[in-house]
Amino acid sequence: MLKAFVALAALVASATAHYTFPSLVVNGQTTPAWVNVRKTNNFNTQAPVTDVTSPDFRCYDSQTQATAETITVQAGGPLGIMSDGTIYHPGVVNVYMAKAPGDVDGWAGDGAVWFKVYQITAETNGGQSITFPAEGLPGVSFTLPKNLPSGQYLVRMEAIALHVAQSYGGAQFYISCGQVNVENGGSGTPGPLVSIPGVYTGYEPGILININYPIPKNYTQPGPPVWSG
Repeated sequence: MLKAFVALAALVASATAHYTFPSLVVNGQTTPAWVNVRKTNNFNTQAPVTDVTSPDFRCYDSQTQATAETITVQAGGPLGIMSDGTIYHPGVVNVYMAKAPGDVDGWAGDGAVWFKVYQITAETNGGQSITFPAEGLPGVSFTLPKNLPSGQYLVRMEAIALHVAQSYGGAQFYISCGQVNVENGGSGTPGPLVSIPGVYTGYEPGILININYPIPKNYTQPGPPVWSG
């Protein structure tokens, strides 16, 4: 009986440790789940993506064939992305955007069209410690670049959990894509542009990493640099 209880407790803990990102925060208001964010395959299971070469690595919506409503935001203004709980695992965050050629509804985001607009990296201390400021956050909030051109975009949230990333395929990616219409934009040229999937091989030192022992002396954030406009 005790073994069965322990096994059940472990299963429950494992399930609650996973998370999705179903909402945006616009004008200080959190949007309802899966209204302005395309519903991901894991909307029930909360299971992560672990294959960085999978088509699901982009928006994780191959099974749902999801669409969403596009919400208007302002260039130079705040945008948030909220989880259905907290970012439970130690890890880092990247947020990418991709400008649709027209209406973002039904646009897949193929090709080298993605650029990074925000990140939360790890903090190291020469091998004495490594900490993860994103751990425990309910979501992220950042400022859209003022020079971001007007138009419709996908906004891709990527939380990379690194607690079992010591072997290839061990890093867990929690992903979602929201739809926004940027107004009052500028004339900037976002970049560098990358393809998703394609941006990672899975062998990057910030993805294939043992965060427990030996403690890393430094940490290299995966992906391109942030475009700040």
